[in-house]
Amino acid sequence: MRAHEAGALHGQAGTRGPAWLDQPDDPNALVPQLWPATVTKVDGVLTAGGVSVLDIAREYGTPTYVVDEQDFRDRARAFREAFVGWDVYYAGKAFLCTATARWVDEEGLNLDVCTAGELAVALRAGVPAKRIGLHGNNKSRRELVRALDAGVGRIIVDSHAEIDRIVEVATELGVTARVMVRVTAGVEAHTHEYIATAHEDQKFGLSITDGQALDAVRRILDEPSMALLGVHSHIGSQIFDTSGFEVAARRVVGLHAQIIKEYGYTPPELDLGGGFGIAYTTQDDPSTPAQLAAGMREIVAYECGALGVAMPRLSIEPGRAIAGPSTFTLYEVGTVKPVALDGGATRTYVSVDGGMSDNIRTALYDADYSCTLASRGSEVEPTLTRIVGKHCEAGDIIVKDEFLPGDLAIADLVAVPGTGAYCRSMASNYNHVPKAAVVAVREGEVRLMLRRETEDEMLALDVGY
Repeated sequence: MRAHEAGALHGQAGTRGPAWLDQPDDPNALVPQLWPATVTKVDGVLTAGGVSVLDIAREYGTPTYVVDEQDFRDRARAFREAFVGWDVYYAGKAFLCTATARWVDEEGLNLDVCTAGELAVALRAGVPAKRIGLHGNNKSRRELVRALDAGVGRIIVDSHAEIDRIVEVATELGVTARVMVRVTAGVEAHTHEYIATAHEDQKFGLSITDGQALDAVRRILDEPSMALLGVHSHIGSQIFDTSGFEVAARRVVGLHAQIIKEYGYTPPELDLGGGFGIAYTTQDDPSTPAQLAAGMREIVAYECGALGVAMPRLSIEPGRAIAGPSTFTLYEVGTVKPVALDGGATRTYVSVDGGMSDNIRTALYDADYSCTLASRGSEVEPTLTRIVGKHCEAGDIIVKDEFLPGDLAIADLVAVPGTGAYCRSMASNYNHVPKAAVVAVREGEVRLMLRRETEDEMLALDVGY
């Protein structure tokens, strides 16, 4: 059930916070699984890639997304090495700019995009078009022209109307469109309802159960301007193990076998999507790429064996699992306000210079995040704290509950981990706040990836009347 926009303001009263949140013995300590690999504290000051956040804030301001380049690359490489023999597509929707597109390419991954804009970034970064896949439930004719003209390696078909569009464009261009059919397998991952994508009542894909998917396959096989690569399935997001893939794989492999039986054609590929989870707080316990690979490989091998079909070439699409943990957001504190709660308890509201414009996930999904004092150490006892933004919205909350030192003050820096996925990519100009900068840190150096938006740039779009 979706929360009211200010729902996080209600409940969880008291000094302890939610049941999963433990009061730390040392509020200065980091929980390693929540942070990029190179992040540590030196004399209480958060350091990433050998760079102090004090230096980052001084040069680039706040709020700023700080990406640990080595951590990002290591996570990409871990998926490639764990899923050997598979095609690994980085899901660009998690976070995409030319630098990350190049990192993905250099680490041997393919790239999944879902709009013409994301495709433009990928091509500008020099990613070979044949290693790019195009997603989207409402691809325009213009987007299809651009993709087919560039020579993308695959297009994920999402509707019968799209088949018509692709046939028209491919015929005009004199090319063959390599496509996969996205299907709904009737399996819902155990996630927030708005990011669970494989149940039937939703906008993505063609249903296996009512025959739409098989009918789309038949149409594609009958079209000389299209080449069927296989079936694509995606069951949701923030999934911590492979159990959710078992039923989906059974139905998707079953469709694969049905295609072979009914049409005498063996699709060479099968894509099981992404949605692999990360640790946002201590309550999260995600699987490693190696664990995911072993589990998914076993599931597909069993289903193929049971149906007597050869294993197709498999692919997955991790995005959050690569970008998410590699990044934290750095903020400056502007206001500290104690608020009395029922029962005589107090919660400290800490307002920072960003908010739902740079991280909408807490307001949109009721997501949980963690936080640490980043600019100094403290010997003061921790107190229950809520990190909120500067926007004119009661639901503008970044971190609902965290224990932070009781002397947190104006001009302190705080850092929120796990913000590499769906934060900058979903950023807005709400209240006409410019979008934050993104920097990469590695081996003692800072490189600007996306500069901070200016007020003049925002106003340039306002042409008057």
